[in-house]
Amino acid sequence: MGLRENPCPVLKPLMAHRLLFRVHLRFVSGFARHPPRFVDYFAEFWPAGFLQMDKDLLAKAKSLGFSDRQIAHLTQRTESEVRAERHALGLVPGFRLVDTCAAEFEAYTPYYYSSYDQGDDEVRPSDTKKVMILGSGPNRIGQGIEFDYCCVHAAFALKEEGLESLMVNSNPETVSTDYDTSDKLFFEPLTLEDVLHIYHREKCWGAIAQFGGQTPLNLALDLQANGVNIIGTSPQSIERAEDRKMFADMLHALDIPQPPNGLATNEAEALEASAKLSYPVLVRPSFVLGGRAMQIVYSDDELRRYMRTAVEASPERPVLVDKFLEDAIEVDVDCIADVGLHDDPADATVVIGGMLEHVEFAGVHSGDATMVLPPHTLSAELMDTMRRYSDAMARELKVTGLMNVQYAIKDGIVYVLEVNPRASRTVPFVSKAIGRPLAKLAAKVMTGRTLKELGFTEELTPDYWAVKESVFPFNRFHGQDILLSPEMKSTGEVMGLDTDLGIAYAKSQMASGSSLPLEGRVFISVSDAHKAEVADLARRFADLGFKISSTTGTAAVLAKAGLEVESVPKLAEGRPNTLDLLKNNEIQLVINTPSGQAPRADEIKIRTTAIYTNTPIMTTIGSAKAAAEGIAALKQNGYSVKPLQEYL
Repeated sequence: MGLRENPCPVLKPLMAHRLLFRVHLRFVSGFARHPPRFVDYFAEFWPAGFLQMDKDLLAKAKSLGFSDRQIAHLTQRTESEVRAERHALGLVPGFRLVDTCAAEFEAYTPYYYSSYDQGDDEVRPSDTKKVMILGSGPNRIGQGIEFDYCCVHAAFALKEEGLESLMVNSNPETVSTDYDTSDKLFFEPLTLEDVLHIYHREKCWGAIAQFGGQTPLNLALDLQANGVNIIGTSPQSIERAEDRKMFADMLHALDIPQPPNGLATNEAEALEASAKLSYPVLVRPSFVLGGRAMQIVYSDDELRRYMRTAVEASPERPVLVDKFLEDAIEVDVDCIADVGLHDDPADATVVIGGMLEHVEFAGVHSGDATMVLPPHTLSAELMDTMRRYSDAMARELKVTGLMNVQYAIKDGIVYVLEVNPRASRTVPFVSKAIGRPLAKLAAKVMTGRTLKELGFTEELTPDYWAVKESVFPFNRFHGQDILLSPEMKSTGEVMGLDTDLGIAYAKSQMASGSSLPLEGRVFISVSDAHKAEVADLARRFADLGFKISSTTGTAAVLAKAGLEVESVPKLAEGRPNTLDLLKNNEIQLVINTPSGQAPRADEIKIRTTAIYTNTPIMTTIGSAKAAAEGIAALKQNGYSVKPLQEYL
């Protein structure tokens, strides 16, 4: 194979003795996490193998699961070089059929997996124009069902357009990987090597990378460089939105505000950027999904700890440092556009699908935040500003399909936090709320259909309220603090619908498994930052007939405001304390906001105990106010249930 010299000269003394080589692999070279059998296989190939590899040895390596990328790393070559030489040797995988009907009768909806073992290729040929859909990959917290939803609707849309849909995904727990969702399902990893195998084997016309989240998006540029036709918004436009400098330049040209920000590739640069911006700042890695490793920091010490433990910064993957807008109202806007189908962007159509106002202030990830559609506190002027900004950015990025924009509003100024020219986690919710399948429409736009042809050209604003509430797995993770943060923690979501906002919110709580109480005792303990507004909140609950209990500090504030309040001792000061009251079901609602970035142990115990006793808990002032309004509406009017279709 013409491979280069041994890339690891330090191993030369060990080459003569395979036992020593195996020991080195397991405990020195980072192979300890691999099973012993894998290490034995590897030792067979290197040093005696990979340095003088022929077709048979390469075929064996591929049959044992070595990827092109692994072989490239071991032989100091590029992945593309290994792939080219493998193709020149005629080494390509075949695809095996999984018979979904157990041979009792013909399976019309089969799925496939690749193999380098000898045998016939079992993929059924067809002459239909094919489009590949890249799924979301393995399921994990921080990535909900929204991408699965979008991929399924894409498959349905392609069928309606007379195209053959090929789903590529390795996650067995999704609807998109049901064998009867797409025309063909390839149960394969979402890697460059595996995707290219399928695309070229099936002679696909195009591939959709916008619906699977960050995993396929990270592949888009490399796929395009290897001849894959990425339909929809171009990978270059997606990168323009992801790359902080290019994004900032675009906003500046469009005269659209964004919070002051900077980039850091190491700890020193992060400290320098934060000094210029002043604390608090929001820090996060670039090119990630679900707010992974995103954090609000308030000091140099917190920032140093973050840079040393949470991320691996580099010029290729810098850390983003943004000025954090405290107490700002956050809004998500989902839109759909067909700009890339027109020579002149002015001829294109951009439609707002929905505007969702967060109940919590900025700082809670949009996947975790409670949201209201349409916005319930914003002026018409602010909403028109967001419409204008969204339209301008969609045209500038030549969006063809879906786009999500996250805004923050502070002191009457609308700031753009982030733009994602792809499917977002709010698309399924908005689609249900307005009665139009945005993902399906977007997939048809990607195939060349304009929004005018599809009959979707105007924003639909419902005359009822739709409240999104998140579902969390906290009861499965004992001891885990439940505070919401910029990093996504939810695993699902529910919807509450009603013509009364309070009732809609109450329904969302019922659906999420945390029904609001109509009577009993409310425990309130808030941080110093929220002491000024806690009295009005507590008075609202007192007017609704609730008894109020608080820790010493909050109780003093409430008593000074003339409220009747029971002071509860801290956990170390006596009993019965808050934990005792929760375990005895003497508290029906908990309102507890964090005291700072390093929560006190008492706070964590109270919040976790509330989860284990199935006591509703609010960790933000915004959600506590919404709870009060929901309880008031339930006590006054009660609620009724009717199907979604009756609202549309």
